[in-house]
Amino acid sequence: MAVGRGRAILAVVIASLLWGTTGTVATFLPDTVSPIAVGASTMGIGGLLLFATAPRLSLGVLRHAPARPWVLFGAIGVFVYPLAFYSGMELAGVAIGNVVALGTGPVVTALCEWVFERHPLSRRWAISTAFAVAGVALLSFGRHAGEGGADVLPGVLLGLLAGVAYGFYTYASGRAIGTGQASRGVMGAMFGCGALLLLPVLLLTGSSLLEQGSSIAIAAYLALGPMFLAYLLVGVALRSLRSSTVTTVALLEPVAATVLAVAVVGEQLEPLAWLGLAFILVGIVVLVTARPPAIHTRAPLDSEP
Repeated sequence: MAVGRGRAILAVVIASLLWGTTGTVATFLPDTVSPIAVGASTMGIGGLLLFATAPRLSLGVLRHAPARPWVLFGAIGVFVYPLAFYSGMELAGVAIGNVVALGTGPVVTALCEWVFERHPLSRRWAISTAFAVAGVALLSFGRHAGEGGADVLPGVLLGLLAGVAYGFYTYASGRAIGTGQASRGVMGAMFGCGALLLLPVLLLTGSSLLEQGSSIAIAAYLALGPMFLAYLLVGVALRSLRSSTVTTVALLEPVAATVLAVAVVGEQLEPLAWLGLAFILVGIVVLVTARPPAIHTRAPLDSEP
């Protein structure tokens, strides 16, 4: 059953704020913990938890022929995203890593909707996305000139890769839910499959996470909050909103991440970057004030049978 548009947008807002804490929280991990280990643990453990909340629904989605290709397609994105995302932040910094990765998402999802569904790109979406992408660019260029160095470009490229993966699995989630499957089952199946790919990486790189109690606590938060809870909320939102709308509203995440990076981590931004934040917020306001009809997916209630 689809939720109202307002509640769906609120779900994405809450998820975005949770995502916005990831980079700052990850900076408190010891230097011995690699970004690969952080990414593998966050979505590997979180993906298993999503599957565990609705195992029968998730297995039912995997047996459902129309949904299965989208689930497997999205699982590849689930595997690529955290490894590229945390590595990009390690090289380019929390602010740039977040804005590049999340700023790419709306473009990727909208292009997927156009390529696979021939869904026209509305004028309002184009305006809102133009503001948001311009804001991302301003935010990236407005980072303090003394930071970064030669590592920024590789970090930006990894951020772009993360953004493409994020856009793909968000779109694939919406398509799988659109086949009539429950959102909890779709998210459990997709992220559970992605977790199976990430667990070998975690076994190879994750021993440093167990060396200190604080590292275990941080890894647990990243898996439970920005991963497990946030993607449950996104699954609910995708029952009423297009994936391109979800990823555009989710641009609140780099705004939150940037504010935390400045206030907590101590990263510095030029006035141009703050103008970029304003552009992102304008783009989101333009989009969410629209009143398009909800997408009725005929999906069953999200209750475990």
